[in-house]
Amino acid sequence: MKILIICSKAFYYRIEPIKKKLEEMGHTIELPNSYYEPDAEKKAWNKGNKAHSEFKQRMFKMSAERIETMDAVLTLNFDKNGKKNYIGGATFLELYEAFMKNKKIYLYNEIPEGMLYDEIAGFSPIVINGNLDLVK
Repeated sequence: MKILIICSKAFYYRIEPIKKKLEEMGHTIELPNSYYEPDAEKKAWNKGNKAHSEFKQRMFKMSAERIETMDAVLTLNFDKNGKKNYIGGATFLELYEAFMKNKKIYLYNEIPEGMLYDEIAGFSPIVINGNLDLVK
């Protein structure tokens, strides 16, 4: 299965062992848009609001195009800044995109409590609670 890993940049350091295990299981893994240049958004911010908006637009369009070619997305949702199982705005939009394109949606941990709980639950994600063997 071809899987796009999606998550907050704060979790990029956790991707490699997960990617390796999934590849050992026979999956093809794609990494988040800015994985190889995690400071790209900061650079855009430094150029001003217009540059940052244009950067975000490129990332949203890139995500949509990439998700189209996937079988599934795997959302890495760990604790961040006191928020359990954090899913940020951009990752939420990627989940929505995957849902709209009828892709399998996996959550590494439970759906986070909060204002988007019902929406994420409505995507019918497969919660694996860290068990990569459930990614099928």
